[in-house]
Amino acid sequence: MDPGTLIAAFAVGILGGIHCLGMCGGIVGAISLSHAGSRSPAWPRLLAYNLGRMSSYVLAGSLAGLIGATLLGGLPQGQRILEILAALFLILLGLYLAGWWPILARLEQLGGHAWRWIEPLGRRFIPVRHPGQAFVVGGVWGWLPCGLVYSVLVWTLSAGGATNGALLMMAFALGTLPNLMLMGLFAARLARFARNERIRQAAGALLIGYGIWRLLALIF
Repeated sequence: MDPGTLIAAFAVGILGGIHCLGMCGGIVGAISLSHAGSRSPAWPRLLAYNLGRMSSYVLAGSLAGLIGATLLGGLPQGQRILEILAALFLILLGLYLAGWWPILARLEQLGGHAWRWIEPLGRRFIPVRHPGQAFVVGGVWGWLPCGLVYSVLVWTLSAGGATNGALLMMAFALGTLPNLMLMGLFAARLARFARNERIRQAAGALLIGYGIWRLLALIF
């Protein structure tokens, strides 16, 4: 896979991490506070949670890459069509993140039907007492309906296969890691940061710009 694509996916994870703070902030805060008052540090559980979450992203990316390559990869211009669709979703993601057009919220609502069945599996391991439980909770929460993840998965359809799809989602997942690790350690400060309208709009504008650049490069 082109290293530039992986770098771009990593950057999308960083920019979209503002959205992650809102979506996953509650569970991350619960994990970090589950041993409040004890001498056990929070970071091993936070790291295990994020590794579990990232593992689910990589699995989903592998499946999406395989589906894209199997269904459309062999068609004339199939790869190009998938890449154009991915660029459009990045633009929609930027609009959603900035709060200018929350259309991707509808995708999250659709995913919510499946989430009702998945979420109770993770609840069984709360409160989180050790990293093993945190990893399982992260693995479950990785399937939380999220417009950000869905957008990148559409991009992953154009990756060209299961391995490339897994790599692209891994790059994206690594981009989300700093925000959620810091969220667990500095929850209150980062929550205020994530709610800042100008920060969200700036991150959204950058994603829109990148999506437009990719779209123009594919068309012309």
